Amino acid sequence: MQQIKTALLSFGMSGKVFHAPFIDLHPGFQLVGAWERSTKIIQQIYPQTRSYTTLAEVLSDPSVELVIVNTPTYTHYDFAKQALLAGKHIIVEKAFTTTLKEAEELKELSIKQNKKIGVYQNRRYDSDFKTVQKIIQDSCVGNINEVEIHFDRFKPTLSPKQHKEVPGPGAGILKDLGAHIIDQALCLFGMPQAVFADIRITRELSQVDDDINLLLYYPTFRVRLKAGYLVREALPAFIIHGHQGSFLKSRADVQEACLIAGIKPNSTDWGTEPAEEKGLLHTEKAGKIIREKIPSLQGNYYDYYDVAYKALTGESAMPVTVDDGINVMRIIEAAIKSNQEGNIVKL
Repeated sequence: MQQIKTALLSFGMSGKVFHAPFIDLHPGFQLVGAWERSTKIIQQIYPQTRSYTTLAEVLSDPSVELVIVNTPTYTHYDFAKQALLAGKHIIVEKAFTTTLKEAEELKELSIKQNKKIGVYQNRRYDSDFKTVQKIIQDSCVGNINEVEIHFDRFKPTLSPKQHKEVPGPGAGILKDLGAHIIDQALCLFGMPQAVFADIRITRELSQVDDDINLLLYYPTFRVRLKAGYLVREALPAFIIHGHQGSFLKSRADVQEACLIAGIKPNSTDWGTEPAEEKGLLHTEKAGKIIREKIPSLQGNYYDYYDVAYKALTGESAMPVTVDDGINVMRIIEAAIKSNQEGNIVKL
């Protein structure tokens, strides 16, 4: 099997938790190393790797074929552009860039360089989302009337990560948790016709947006996206209402917690939710009203890298394409405009 030699541009939480374990596990990838600015720890976990001291070292390494741009959002465009110009394929974390213009420029450059771009949206591979996706695909609630997707947390104090809290092009919840739920909505339903947004600052001392409420307009239904840091008792993360019934599902994927705890993603029960987190389906089947708990599908971020490998070896498209990333940025910019003007913004 051809191995794709891969380097990370950071080995903080995202590198250690969301990327390295799956790159290391997949036989089609070889983890070459990571750019570590101060703390040098990658070789303690993966002894065969290299700790790079600069971006230039990563990009000048002829063995590196794929670069994972897992740095703060405001750096994505610059680092991704440099990697493409250096002849590397790239996978860029969400939010893809800070502006729609940057996203479109990276697509044009990738075509010119004949290199592939993927956007890392791991939440498509959460157990809860995969379960919701199947419920909708199987028309379990009939034609969709209304959907809510939440990504709420209780974090009243500011993050110690300054790039998240200091006003700047990549800061704020809209381009953080918001990018996840926008992508989930687009994955389920495609692009809406219009967007309305209410974007607020709610925490004491916060200088960046930390509460969002987006309404996506589709021809026959609406999708509401909500994320905030002052939600101690969360509602179901997915609320699906259709002409035949409803489905409610908590955000209960266990992968992030397991990865932080150091558990390797190589077991057959990986990504299995606790039984008590089953979703509630209340609907009509064959003329009979049913109300039952639905077991969740297994989540697995490995599947992202498995499809990415096939894409990089010419067998398929990227699991989350550059166009997907561009569309998320299109929604983000429409939401910002809507909030500023107090109007519905047509797409």
